Amino acid sequence: MSEKGILKLCKNGHQFYKRSDCPTCPICEKEIKSTESFLTLIAAPARRALERVNIHSLEDLAKWSEGEIIRLHGMGPSTIPKLKKALEEQGLSFKS
Repeated sequence: MSEKGILKLCKNGHQFYKRSDCPTCPICEKEIKSTESFLTLIAAPARRALERVNIHSLEDLAKWSEGEIIRLHGMGPSTIPKLKKALEEQGLSFKS
């Protein structure tokens, strides 16, 4: 391991260094943050939790209850209010 860490390769072909065993590619993270998706409003662990269950749009999110979302690993207390606001702005809400 060099001073920068271990050279890793992500599934998209980006090379990056990490000192931990965390597989998250910082290049992919920057690309995601540059989009205008509602997912850019929330922290990376919460975003990854939604992506793991195939939630990629507000319409996908509206098919889930608030309780189901909060139980996903990676959801923090500040995430739900942000998601509610994004849903409301599009005339949507969590499933009852």
